[in-house]
Amino acid sequence: MMKNLLLLTLVVIQPPCFCSVQTVDRQLPKKETAPEITSHARGLHGYIGYNATQPSVCSGFSVGMGFYSAVWPLIDKPIEGFQIGLAGSWLTPDNSDNKTKPLAPEGTRARNWPERGPTWSSVFQTLEGGLGYWAGNRFRYGPPKFSMNATPQCYDYEIGSPGWSFFYNTKALPDDRLGIAQLSNRLLIPPDALPFAGNPNGKFLGYTYMALPFTEPTIGAPPTGEQAWTCFLNSANFKGPIAYYIPETWSKIGRLFNDPFLYGRGLDARPANMGGGAMEINTVPCFESVDSKGVIYSKIPKLQFPVDHRGRTYLVQDVTYYSKSALYDSFKKWRDGGAPCSGRFRKKGSWKAKLSTTTTRYKQAEMPVAGIERVFDTKVYNKEIWGLEWSRNRISPPGVFPQYFQHDGEKRIAIAAGKVPEETGLLTKEFRQAKRGGPFTSPCVGVWSTPGPEAGPFTIILIDGSKVTYSWYRFIDQPSFQQYPWSAEKKEKLQAFIEQIHKHWRIDQEYMAPPGTGELATLDPALLVTAPKGLEVGYVPIVTRQEEALPRQIFELTNLETLTGSYRRNPVRNDWHRGHISVEQRDGQGQPTVFRWKNQAGRSWRLFLDKDAGVLKTDEENPYYSSDSEHTSTVYLEFEQAGDTTSPPRVAGFTFQNQWYEKTSGPDK
Repeated sequence: MMKNLLLLTLVVIQPPCFCSVQTVDRQLPKKETAPEITSHARGLHGYIGYNATQPSVCSGFSVGMGFYSAVWPLIDKPIEGFQIGLAGSWLTPDNSDNKTKPLAPEGTRARNWPERGPTWSSVFQTLEGGLGYWAGNRFRYGPPKFSMNATPQCYDYEIGSPGWSFFYNTKALPDDRLGIAQLSNRLLIPPDALPFAGNPNGKFLGYTYMALPFTEPTIGAPPTGEQAWTCFLNSANFKGPIAYYIPETWSKIGRLFNDPFLYGRGLDARPANMGGGAMEINTVPCFESVDSKGVIYSKIPKLQFPVDHRGRTYLVQDVTYYSKSALYDSFKKWRDGGAPCSGRFRKKGSWKAKLSTTTTRYKQAEMPVAGIERVFDTKVYNKEIWGLEWSRNRISPPGVFPQYFQHDGEKRIAIAAGKVPEETGLLTKEFRQAKRGGPFTSPCVGVWSTPGPEAGPFTIILIDGSKVTYSWYRFIDQPSFQQYPWSAEKKEKLQAFIEQIHKHWRIDQEYMAPPGTGELATLDPALLVTAPKGLEVGYVPIVTRQEEALPRQIFELTNLETLTGSYRRNPVRNDWHRGHISVEQRDGQGQPTVFRWKNQAGRSWRLFLDKDAGVLKTDEENPYYSSDSEHTSTVYLEFEQAGDTTSPPRVAGFTFQNQWYEKTSGPDK
């Protein structure tokens, strides 16, 4: 315990002295000045990419593309102004028959990019999305997220979810720019993208864009094809289609710009161009400082990769193209009254690519970066897996991208942390943590209210700390369809077909072929919902709002008794990786306030409930405890929706020391 000390000052008064006094010149010590550190947002740029062989144009393997992409926490905490897309790909409509005529009308954003001329085919329409960290994310949490994305009108706007753009605005898209139809009746698609459970350090998410004919083609101005590009996912806890882009999303550009040349040139009607892919390094913050010799040094955030004992990082595998015989043909027969199809992608209609790669060139503030190749290089394994190969070096350990650089004329050289002078202040300078964003909102009028939902609103809490509000709409009544003057007959035919899909396609069956190697990542279990009674088929959950959930709100919604029970770390390597949580202390109302963790090795320690922070705290009983480190003293809980959508969330597991512990039994009786 600190004691308060009373300090007494003794003042001695001396009589004046008339003797000779020698004056001593005393210099005060110089005040140390902090190093001047500047910052900018161009710390790293480049495309860590791969090339993929493609079938011949006439082979028909142009109605689908998919692959497995690794999921891992690239950064150890959310950083402000940070954007890197993990390995993904792009699809564009095949307009190779047009050599000279512009596809980007005057007045569109892309038309201002003359380097894309003369046809602007590469920026006319694109199908993108994937895994990543985006500067526009409002609710960052650790691992990356998954999002759909498309640009149907020359980059004038983007569509990332059934109600919103690709993180550019928290307000819902205008009614006439909505373009995604929610298909799954089990998975929520929040505007801030889909988060993952636990710490998926190198596990894989499979996703495929497959063109499917939900409706028949139409003639008129504009004519519209029958290709609805549908997003399929393959994860540990969800498999199947989640949503599709309505064909009119692509075809209406010709009518809007009164340009008949564009009729039939969009992704609703054309086969797709599909090729390689890349990890896009877009926006990375950077610090710079100068030492006493005038040498400039720079620092970027720590970028970490999953790496095995042989120095390998697997990023992408099983890149596959699909023809109509994979699913399209059987799906169309089902639509037209034939027998239901399983949804599984037929091997006959699948074409697996062989991959190749080249060394990536990086830039920092437009200057080339040297030395990265001494740390790692891109590598293809077994012709079908693309990733990185890490080398023994003195710059950075395996799995860690170089963080420090020395400026040498017109280039930047990667160096070890030990080569950075302490006087620069870079070694201890921390990047600003990202702030939580404002709510995503939708209007209570227009297509959101007419015809409107059948049930709701309901709310759930996601692992990223956000609260999602959603309602159940009849499929054909969801907001995205209301802009089109479809006949009642067309609507009812589509509605009846969707009801059949909901009856026959489950979320635990195979659609994509499983990955050649590795485990599947797990989506946040809270994303999985169950329809209210009577709405099990033909209705879909439409997100109407996403906002910050206060920690206390989460606990108030949660039955704390569900925290008790058994847990295990995967993989289990010793008895410390299995344990049980029980209640040790309750308040006057009988609510748990203190819990106890006991592992199978016989060690135990207390867990104190911190409702305001939304975590469990430990003390000196915990052998890993350090008061200076949240990493070793805090248990972070993860929640899932229990049973039907009206039930409160329950504890699904926890993260401690960056290790995920899954709940395996409980709660205690």
